[in-house]
Amino acid sequence: MDRSDKTIFARPEALTDTITHYCPGCTHGIIHRLVAEALDSLGVREKALGVAPVGCSVLAYNYFNCDFLEAPHGRAPALATGFKRLRPDMIVFTYQGDGDLASIGMSEIIHSANRGEKFTTIFVNNAVYGMTGGQMAPTTLAGQITTTCPMGRNVEQTGQPIRMVELLSSLVTPAYLERVAVHTPRHILQAKRAITKAFKYQSEGRCFTLIEVLSTCPTNWGKTPEESVKWLEESLMSYYPLGCKKDPEKPELNDGTV
Repeated sequence: MDRSDKTIFARPEALTDTITHYCPGCTHGIIHRLVAEALDSLGVREKALGVAPVGCSVLAYNYFNCDFLEAPHGRAPALATGFKRLRPDMIVFTYQGDGDLASIGMSEIIHSANRGEKFTTIFVNNAVYGMTGGQMAPTTLAGQITTTCPMGRNVEQTGQPIRMVELLSSLVTPAYLERVAVHTPRHILQAKRAITKAFKYQSEGRCFTLIEVLSTCPTNWGKTPEESVKWLEESLMSYYPLGCKKDPEKPELNDGTV
C-alpha cells in the first residue's frame, strides 16, 4: 500500500513555523512542543494565553500560536493571576526558568500557589541562569561551576539548592505538582502526560498546577549536548528526583491537606 501521502509527524497547530534562537542541545524546543501538543489535544488553543518571562524563553511568544503577554522579571505568576481572575474561561500558563521563578520571582510563585490560583506553570530547571551569562541560580548544585562561582557552589556560603516542587508541596493549597525530564524519549512521553494533565486540571477549574522540567544547558554547563544529557541523568536527577509530589487524585501524596 502506498503510504507516501500519509502524514505521521507534523508541527502542532499550537506552534508557529519559527527558526529557533535556542542554543544547540537545549531542550526548550522539546518542552515548547509538549506544551503545544497538550493545548492541541485538549482543544484549548483558541482560548489559551501564555505569559513569557525574562530569561532564555523571553521570546516564547514567537513560538506559540496563541495569545501571549510579556512579564517583568519574575512577575509572570502575578500577571497570570490578574488575567485568570479577569477571564476565568481562558487557559493561562506561565513558562519560566529557574532564575526567573526561584530567585526574583520566588514570592510571586509561592503566594500564587498558596492562594490556589487556577493557572498552570511550566518551570524549566537547568540549574543555571541561561540568558544572562551562566551565573549561579537558586537551583545550582553544590560544587557546580558557574560564572559567579568558578570554584563551584559553596553551600556554606550560599545554602543548598532549592527544590521548588518539594517547597511548594509543603503548602496546603497547591494540588498538582510534578517533576519530569525531557532528555530521553521515555522521559519526554512522561513529561507530555504530566503537562497535559496539568492543563486538564486547569480546564476543569480544579487547582493550581506546576510542572517542573529538568532541562539541559550545554552552553552554560560547558559541555557537549551528549555530555549534558549524561550530566542531567547522573547529577541533576540525583538531587531533583522525578515524580509526582502532589495530586488531587492521589491523597496519599497530599498528607490529607488537599
